[in-house]
Amino acid sequence: MRDEHEQFERPRRRTRPRTKQRPNFDAAPTGTVIRVDRGRLTVEMDEENTITAMKARPLGRKAVVVGDRVRIDGDISGAPGTLARIVEIIDRTTVLRRTADDDDPIERIIVANADQMVIVTALADPPPRLGFIDRCLVAAFDAGVRPIVCLTKADLAPATEIIASLEPLDVEVVTTQRGGDLTELHAVLAGHDSVFVGHSGVGKSTLVNALIPDAARATSHVNEVTGRGRHTSTSAVSLALPNGGRIIDTPGVRSFGLAHIDPNHIIAAFPDLEAVVHDCSRGCQHTSTEPECALDDPELAHELRPERILSFRRIMDSRSAADTW
Repeated sequence: MRDEHEQFERPRRRTRPRTKQRPNFDAAPTGTVIRVDRGRLTVEMDEENTITAMKARPLGRKAVVVGDRVRIDGDISGAPGTLARIVEIIDRTTVLRRTADDDDPIERIIVANADQMVIVTALADPPPRLGFIDRCLVAAFDAGVRPIVCLTKADLAPATEIIASLEPLDVEVVTTQRGGDLTELHAVLAGHDSVFVGHSGVGKSTLVNALIPDAARATSHVNEVTGRGRHTSTSAVSLALPNGGRIIDTPGVRSFGLAHIDPNHIIAAFPDLEAVVHDCSRGCQHTSTEPECALDDPELAHELRPERILSFRRIMDSRSAADTW
């Protein structure tokens, strides 16, 4: 006998049973993400074919970022109005991350698969911030990318002091000036995927336009009252260099949080120091305040460069020193 309330019940869903089998996209064409803009991703399939794509639903909340190498399904003709799907993110070789501040547990991926980080800092207008450079160095060492410091506006102030402070870290430093020769910087960038990072107003976009004449990146001036630049780049974009390699230009940042950093990843970038800290107690942060850090062992003092330990600890200490603009 039919239940008299049955007609008022919610209709039962008639769905197909789930299957554990998933499509295999191993043979799907691959490309590199060169821009992300409000859910639409620009993917370079080859030198002559760039398409627009969106992230496929099975990827869930997994972020797709500039520099990612991805597999594509759908229309890859690049014709106006077409939209392909990113169905798989190929394993990343490097991931450069930051947090909004040192108390923020959420990591933000800046770029994937870069092998160099170019820390762009002006020598004047706005004034240089060594603490910001140190924080970027920490992030680069943690990500396993080679850090390079590019000091701009050398025509306005000397670079001697900053170069001296970085010398013990064996970090390459390049100086530039407005309208100057960029041969040295071209040589450093050739054949590499280099992400440019820096505060607004330090000259990142000006450099990009000089290195890639048809880049047409917007530039701005520095506020005379606050000493801050205005954000002109609103999203990261990957651009091909004329002589090989790519530049990933990123929006200017006001802080570089390091809440996600593992000290062991940083010490690994200093082989001479890493060989010593194996004798440290578990959980040692290798900072100047650690009570029994092996770097302070007087018997090892003759094997290590004191200035290198001090410089290493300076960047380690930057993890807990506020550096917001």
